Amino acid sequence: MRNPWPSSPIRDSLLKEQMPIVQRTGLLEKGLHFHMRCLALLGLAIGFAGGTGIAQPQGASPATGAAAPPAPAVVELYTSQGCSSCPAADALLAQLADRGELVALSLSVDYWDYLGWRDTLANSKFTERQRAYAKARGDGAIYTPQIIVNGIAHVNGSDEGQILQAIDKTSKAVATQRVPIRLSEDKGKLIVETGAAPPGAQVKDATLWLAVMSPKVEVSIGRGENQGKKVTYTNVVRELMPIGSWSGKALTVELQRQAILRPGADRCAVLLQQGHAGPIVGAALMKHF
Repeated sequence: MRNPWPSSPIRDSLLKEQMPIVQRTGLLEKGLHFHMRCLALLGLAIGFAGGTGIAQPQGASPATGAAAPPAPAVVELYTSQGCSSCPAADALLAQLADRGELVALSLSVDYWDYLGWRDTLANSKFTERQRAYAKARGDGAIYTPQIIVNGIAHVNGSDEGQILQAIDKTSKAVATQRVPIRLSEDKGKLIVETGAAPPGAQVKDATLWLAVMSPKVEVSIGRGENQGKKVTYTNVVRELMPIGSWSGKALTVELQRQAILRPGADRCAVLLQQGHAGPIVGAALMKHF
């Protein structure tokens, strides 16, 4: 497990420059807060230009007329090709992804790039998201491999026992706030249906996030700590963008498939996340769209 923070003043200063926190307010609806670089905002704008539409809140839950699917837990693995501790966690995430009750995401960070190998899957936005979690928790813990469970707890990404315990604990913590989400496809559109807040639940504004993923990516690493290794990554997030703001009422979002599609990325997940890097109270996965 590698912690990028305490080792040296040089490394600390470099990482601080690489990981600024940018906050944007007022996109989509009043009350939507998020920190993304300009690329994410452009991605969202392109989606709207291509026919992406945010529908008005609807009166019915996606569970209307049918039993609501069980709410899946969400595990986010923050990994790096430049970290010798990460391949074991990458392999474990593949096993977790096979469990139907989980939404497992792999997000590659860029703060180890200077050690000799530039991560081919890294995105500075994922580094910022990991840092935002640490700030929200107040513990400052940023390392690889790190798994964030349901937006609440962090554990060593290669320790299956800790991961399963965190899933159980955090799932119970958000059980009364769970919101059903259903994904479907119709005439070239991805349809995201989000239910209303459960009766009696305290409503907190939340952001609806879309993660566009490649199911599998195999990388041969030529330098650095993992030199000579071939690592397979599962559910590799290629883009993570906000697509709506939720305030307790049922919501339907329609997205043109061509506007969100990325090369080699035909899998997607939707997360409903409270506040600023807060608990994830709803999620759904579409293995192919």
